[in-house]
Amino acid sequence: MKKLIPILSTPILIASAAAQTSKPNIVLIYADDIGYGDLSSYGAQRVETPNTDSLAANGVRFTNAHSAAATSTPSRYGLFTGEYPWRRKGTGVANGDAALIINSERVTLPKILQEAGYKTGAVGKWHLGMGSEHGKQDWNGHVSPGPAEIGFDYSYIMAATGDRVPCVFMENQRVVNLDPNDPIQISYTNNFEGEPTGRDNPELLTKLHPSHGHDQSVVHGISRIGYMKGGKSALWEDENIADSITVHAVRFIEKNSDKPFFLYFGTNDIHVPRYPHERFRGATDMGHRGDAIVQFDWSVGEVVKALKDAGVFENTIIILTSDNGPVVDDGYKDGAVEGLKDHKPWGPFRGGKYSTFEAGTRVPFIVHWPEKVDPKVSPALVSQVDMTATMAALVGLDRTDEIPQDSQNQLNAWLGLELNGRDYVIGAANTSSSLSVLTREWKYIEPSNGRQYSILTNIEYGNNPDDQLYNMIIDRGEYDNVAKENPQRLEMMKLILEREKEKGVNKDL
Repeated sequence: MKKLIPILSTPILIASAAAQTSKPNIVLIYADDIGYGDLSSYGAQRVETPNTDSLAANGVRFTNAHSAAATSTPSRYGLFTGEYPWRRKGTGVANGDAALIINSERVTLPKILQEAGYKTGAVGKWHLGMGSEHGKQDWNGHVSPGPAEIGFDYSYIMAATGDRVPCVFMENQRVVNLDPNDPIQISYTNNFEGEPTGRDNPELLTKLHPSHGHDQSVVHGISRIGYMKGGKSALWEDENIADSITVHAVRFIEKNSDKPFFLYFGTNDIHVPRYPHERFRGATDMGHRGDAIVQFDWSVGEVVKALKDAGVFENTIIILTSDNGPVVDDGYKDGAVEGLKDHKPWGPFRGGKYSTFEAGTRVPFIVHWPEKVDPKVSPALVSQVDMTATMAALVGLDRTDEIPQDSQNQLNAWLGLELNGRDYVIGAANTSSSLSVLTREWKYIEPSNGRQYSILTNIEYGNNPDDQLYNMIIDRGEYDNVAKENPQRLEMMKLILEREKEKGVNKDL
């Protein structure tokens, strides 16, 4: 493990317990846009998530856990590479026709687990790009590079994300159910002649209407970002996405239960467009957003059931978390705003998705492992960027020369054996936003002249032309900027950030 800044160094224990057991299976359930306050185990009262709550009650539930960014693509980049996404250009929110943003030559989380003898699978939302060149993919053949090139033996993924074309599933990097006589064409600049859009053909929007943006190609009654032609037999129905990816996650478990496996299960819930299956509609009084949370919890339950049926539940680590904080109106009129009422997806924090404020990256984080983890609530400061180094330590591989120094071995904290975790986390709303430094007590946000507020999403970005310093113990809402009253603390936090910026990146990757 790389050395930390001496002024905040905390010794890391060696978790010998993990090395003394057979290799555990690893299941990473990666929710989309679920905020700190969206699950009943984290205080939500108007939605029930019993399957997730069971994992929380019988595992380690973290109260100070963070995604690598406050948006989807960079969070996933940090998760799989162990590198802060703000260090590298091209890791922002990806279009549906983006090239693979992870260099296939670098060490990644799934590659490490492959080397340790694991069968690796990626099921669900991808949103990391595919192919070698932006906008030049041949969606009618094998699209490469993709999940296989960064270490996944099997993949059944959404080509990008739910609100962007192409709206198709890809199994091992080929479009599922594609009719070769109806080839797919994709553009993010110009529409194809004769193809309807949500802007020009609102009569075709039979399921959802956009509230802002999302008014281009229409796919099964919902308009999207980007233009698409062809591939009619391969197009997904939004209400069936959760069923489809959950079934494939279960099949991966069933097929590989006789060997160590790693399953990345990236749910589409609760990202827009939210249109849950009819059996979940009306499950809450919070509109499609609340119902999608219930649908997410159902998916969790199905994965747990598959592990139990396969006889591997006791020796499986389940890590459940979210890619970033919450957003209520993210582009569709789905009843989320009207149904919100006293529900607080952001919990006690300020901001949300897209924000440098705390709710942008502070997310639910649960580690469940019956054979090794005792139930507890942990205040440890943890980050998803540590997934690579921590899982490498778990399976007994020392790759400190190849794993980015951003990724720390925090195995003891993740297993609940120590309650401090990291000394600090560097945060970012996205790859072009101002950065923050969070310790267990303090948070610093560097000055920025960016927009302070989004009228469209009703989210505060956290930008301010002045230094911001908050005592997170007494001011979780980040409303009392105490930078002027604490000049020494301010300088210490700025020094940490300056040193982190100086570390740079490996330019060969």
